[in-house]
Amino acid sequence: MRYKEINNQLFVKNRNKLSNLMKDNSVSIVFSAQEMHRNGDQNFNYRQNSDFFYLTGVEQEHSVLTIAKINGKIKETLFILKPDKKTEIWEGKKLTKQNAIDISGIEKIVWNDKLDSSIINIIENTQNIYFQKDFKDERIKNLKKIVFKHKKTIKYLNVVNEITKLRLIKEPEEIELVKEAVEITRKAYIQVLKTIKPNKKEYEIEAEITYNFIKNAAGDHAYAPIVATGKNACSLHYVKNDDLIKNGELVLMDFGAEYANYAADLSRTIPANGTFTKRQKQLYNAVLDVQKRAIKLYVPGNTINNINEEVMDMMENKMIELGLFSEKDVENQNPDKPLFFKYFMHGTSHFMGLDVHDVGTKDTSFKENMILTCEPGIYIEEEGIGIRIENDIIVAKKPIDLMADFPREIDEIEKLMKKDNEK
Repeated sequence: MRYKEINNQLFVKNRNKLSNLMKDNSVSIVFSAQEMHRNGDQNFNYRQNSDFFYLTGVEQEHSVLTIAKINGKIKETLFILKPDKKTEIWEGKKLTKQNAIDISGIEKIVWNDKLDSSIINIIENTQNIYFQKDFKDERIKNLKKIVFKHKKTIKYLNVVNEITKLRLIKEPEEIELVKEAVEITRKAYIQVLKTIKPNKKEYEIEAEITYNFIKNAAGDHAYAPIVATGKNACSLHYVKNDDLIKNGELVLMDFGAEYANYAADLSRTIPANGTFTKRQKQLYNAVLDVQKRAIKLYVPGNTINNINEEVMDMMENKMIELGLFSEKDVENQNPDKPLFFKYFMHGTSHFMGLDVHDVGTKDTSFKENMILTCEPGIYIEEEGIGIRIENDIIVAKKPIDLMADFPREIDEIEKLMKKDNEK
């Protein structure tokens, strides 16, 4: 485990919130993520299911959490893999019962080979079972068969719906973990400003980012990093990162560290040679001005859909100023195919937390301590330019920009790049 130990009271608090939402005489059953096969006899690096981590802090496979609420009383049980010498020789140490207690704050720890027999007692007085939504999961199907043999009438509910309500608003401890991910991301960004040059490959910049993430205790990238030079930046999810960075081009980078499973999400666009051209400055400052104005909208009661509408209006006006089309063109446009969409074709925001695109919808009403991104952009394929500027924002009466100290102004970026390229 690379990250600092998390006080288990966070997970105790999260489970208490879930139990408060549960119907009486119900049981929630939440499974850990399964290992994912990569190829041959190899699996991908293990990453815990976000909901399971939110409730337990446990990052081990083959784990199951049950929360029973019977006549108002709560009983929690955590089932974990029983350690054995052979497995530990190949895979390393597994959790002991005391380890699991210390991490999760759950007092009753049971080896998972007792799950099937234990579940009968757990559901004895229940009327509802909350499962994760994937009823095709073989683990869920197996438990449902066991339940059905002993209880013919029982209602199945989706526990994810309840957990989603909770994950939207971040606890203070969660905000601190996101800040750690943001700080690691900042260090990587500063290092890129010091090292990027024309005639490097995009993957060399990706390597610099990855090195700094690992060096600073990130668990991984929060998502596949984008390093897109020139017209590559006009492909929104460009992740090949194998092209040559040419002199005079802009490089769009979209990356974020994951720390204790919490994400950061940054986009910056910088000149490969350290100096913006006049046209690049015009375009960049247009996007930057929109972002600064948009960040002020991240207040309680607003929604992503409202922000998208306002930002689209802002970007449309900027595009007219930039000469991409005229006011008359806008008056005559097909309302179903607005002209701005050719140059700005994505939303401005998404929720962020344990998943980089976290739980929440475009109509979710903002509340304090929700975290979202703010990422307007402009993409002009015929000019070989794509620009996106993205910061992570905490919803508040006065929105909190977690990336306020990341170089973003043109003179800041040029000064840093010039200073380091002269060495």
